[in-house]
Amino acid sequence: MDKTVKSIATNYGLYLGILLASVTVLAYALNLEILTKWWVGISLFLAIVIFGIISISKSKSALDGFISFKDAFTSYFITVLIGILISTIVSVIIFNFIDPEAALTLKEKIIEASVEMMRSFNAPEDDIAEAVTKMEEAPSQFAIGSLVQSLFIQLVIYSVIGLIASLIMKKTNEDI
Repeated sequence: MDKTVKSIATNYGLYLGILLASVTVLAYALNLEILTKWWVGISLFLAIVIFGIISISKSKSALDGFISFKDAFTSYFITVLIGILISTIVSVIIFNFIDPEAALTLKEKIIEASVEMMRSFNAPEDDIAEAVTKMEEAPSQFAIGSLVQSLFIQLVIYSVIGLIASLIMKKTNEDI
């Protein structure tokens, strides 16, 4: 594996991690409710995928326009792994050590947002009450175990996307 691919992927992973951690820190400092908005989740999802694809593209450019499927996926995966890992560590620190009360507040806001969304879809009140009960009984999504589990689930989802992106972006040198 080319050292350039790892270096590029590591740099983009750090940039992604800084972006994701900044969103969490700014939302924590300004208004926790930002983290309950659907558009924030979609924006962060797209940012992660875009950073991974940019990492593949930059690695491909560094390799004179040719990149194997393995190198493409490695570039994408390292970028996403580092970015999500940094974000997870920041969340663990904020919501478990600095301000555990913020995790409880955010859980309440997520439940409120879920109820509003269910009502906007005209869900029956019995279903809403049942969903609220399940959410209240569930462990905090910011507990260390939940965050680690989320990290692995995200890696699987982003890896599938990375496999597809790597397949599309791979280009082998036919002259060699």
